[in-house]
Amino acid sequence: MTDRRTILAAGLAGVAALPFLRSFIEQPALAAGTTKFTYALTDAQWRAKLPGLAYDVLRHEATERPYSSTLNDEHRAGTFACKGCALPLFASSTKFDSGTGWPSFYAPLANAVGTTVDKSIPFMTRTEVHCRRCGGHLGHVFDDGPKPTGLRYCMNGAALTFSPAKA
Repeated sequence: MTDRRTILAAGLAGVAALPFLRSFIEQPALAAGTTKFTYALTDAQWRAKLPGLAYDVLRHEATERPYSSTLNDEHRAGTFACKGCALPLFASSTKFDSGTGWPSFYAPLANAVGTTVDKSIPFMTRTEVHCRRCGGHLGHVFDDGPKPTGLRYCMNGAALTFSPAKA
């Protein structure tokens, strides 16, 4: 039979767990709109500008299915840019085949991306990568990449465009 002590103990345990649980359900700072970017649109403007999956990835941190982006197989010389604001992000010379199914790079261009802590998966902390100019979600960076940086910028192709180098 449940008595007042049992109810009180359960309530206190729940209150003690709130700070821990809150870290998993809070929105990242970018999604919450607390960070200002030099290229900013309303949600309605973003929705009109970006096709479905690009909107979901860039503005709501979705992830495309692996091996679904044509940019995964793009091997020409050129530049990968943000689909939201056209800021150049990665040189094709830094692209490599990570075997993950997403376009991967070992380094971004200078002053092109920013990062934030991502705790959207319980008991896991990742580093989210976003466009420095518009704040669009691009993917995540991991420390299992090739030399010279040892980093793997695992990007959603839906968040990128590609411009071949001029001959």
